Amino acid sequence: MIPAFLAGRNHGSLFNDTDPPSRHGPIIVPRAEHNVSRANISPNALKVLYRLKSAGFEAFLVGGSVRDLLLDRHPKDFDLATNADPDQIHGLFRNCRLIGRRFRLAHVRFGRDVVEVATFRAAGAEPNDEDRAHSDSGRILRDNVYGTIDEDVWRRDFTVNALYYNITDFSIWDYVNGVADVRARTLRLIGDPEKRYREDPVRMLRAMRFAAKLDFTLAPETAAPIATLGGLLKDVPPARLFDELLKLFQSGHAVRSFELLVQYDLLRYLFRDTAALLETDEREKVVALVRQGLANTDERVRDDKPITPMFLYALFLWFPIRSLARRLESEGWNDGQAMLEASQRIVAAQQTAFPRRFSSPMKELLTMQWRFGERHGARAARLLQHKRFRAAYDFLVLRASCGEIDQDTVKWWSELQNLPPEEQSKMLEVQRRQGRRRRGGRRRSQRHNEMNDVVV
Repeated sequence: MIPAFLAGRNHGSLFNDTDPPSRHGPIIVPRAEHNVSRANISPNALKVLYRLKSAGFEAFLVGGSVRDLLLDRHPKDFDLATNADPDQIHGLFRNCRLIGRRFRLAHVRFGRDVVEVATFRAAGAEPNDEDRAHSDSGRILRDNVYGTIDEDVWRRDFTVNALYYNITDFSIWDYVNGVADVRARTLRLIGDPEKRYREDPVRMLRAMRFAAKLDFTLAPETAAPIATLGGLLKDVPPARLFDELLKLFQSGHAVRSFELLVQYDLLRYLFRDTAALLETDEREKVVALVRQGLANTDERVRDDKPITPMFLYALFLWFPIRSLARRLESEGWNDGQAMLEASQRIVAAQQTAFPRRFSSPMKELLTMQWRFGERHGARAARLLQHKRFRAAYDFLVLRASCGEIDQDTVKWWSELQNLPPEEQSKMLEVQRRQGRRRRGGRRRSQRHNEMNDVVV
């Protein structure tokens, strides 16, 4: 719900141009006209703001935290901006560490809490000097040309992320009509959208993430270039894509993120093989499994339960891996080897980085799926004791909920794992005897047929 102070505020008639050359001064929203309170700002962020101010520097809370506070949300991170350069910031705080080459930043640490402080950046400078560099496609490789707040605003991505909270008088400075866009629940890029996407293609994924997280709608001019510029994501380092992927799907808005990625045809740059299956008759099954799995993830995030990229990748790669495994089986591989080989090939083909600490257990989880069909003897007992059993079982339950496998299999394994050890042994023994009788019946039937062949 939009706070009352935003209702009716529309600066679009005054500032409807977000192109840097226009360089409008800010609309200053005084403390009496907004709902951002220091009581809701991290005490550590306030400490940094006040020390910068006391040292004679400008100091602002900036970006998503201001946006979220305006929306009566609770930010997790509080980023700051100042006219102090990184070395000056470092000199003010003994608990400060400078990081980054692409964007040089100061991290002020308070135990596990990190307050990120950025120096105002300039909007106009030579495109390729020692402090600023671009790739041939226009992607920013390095940007450490410092400037003023009036210039810094044009380096930010979306209008709703370009709001500055001034610690001096607790006002909000709005250069780009961001307050009005918050009111309208609109996500709008600052400047020319095509140029901004070329500078950093990840902004397309950030647009999906913010729209999903905030339940905002992309402004038409912000949405339009995505259809033709999605291919630029192929040049983004895999590690950056992995980080953005986790933010998309492990922040509590995974289902909506998935829907938007499909809508804007960006899923192919994160999970190529999964996106390809959406163009086949497998689409309904794939969407059902992914949506249900992501809904479960969103619920776990809301309940503050642990989540892991292992399960996320298993969710998106299950159908491509299963499809390849079936093809390998038709070529003579046995089912277990086919699943393992398919997992290795599909994981290796992903554009996003997939650390081994997640990919290795995921391969185990998926390879174990075919073993759930074995309900007797030592094999079932070994599967029950496997360190990945619970994760693999949860994935089995997910598959059953989408109708991919029968519920009897899930019911049997559910009953088995909840029994005391001695009862588990009895249940496995009963299942073993039944399996032996079934196999014996098949052998007798086969011998009978062979005898008939001899008689004939």
